[in-house]
Amino acid sequence: MSRPWEADHSAGFQRRLGKTAAEVGDSRTTQDCPEIWELDNGDIAIIGRDATGAYGDRLPPGVSIGSDERLVVISGRMLAAAKPDIRDA
Repeated sequence: MSRPWEADHSAGFQRRLGKTAAEVGDSRTTQDCPEIWELDNGDIAIIGRDATGAYGDRLPPGVSIGSDERLVVISGRMLAAAKPDIRDA
């Protein structure tokens, strides 16, 4: 049985959504995460801190993390900075 959605690993990075981590105060350099990117197929890539181990055993009911998935945390500032760049569905 196939999944309704699968990540297309051939998709390329199209544009950053929001600002860099340094611009929102989440990094002192331009080499650190987090980042939010729109891919050229319309999917979104998020670079953040892997918190799968910290949250994996205390997820809300009905929520699970697949063996090929990771729970990633980014700051609220990073998401708020991306809001103007995120298209409505």
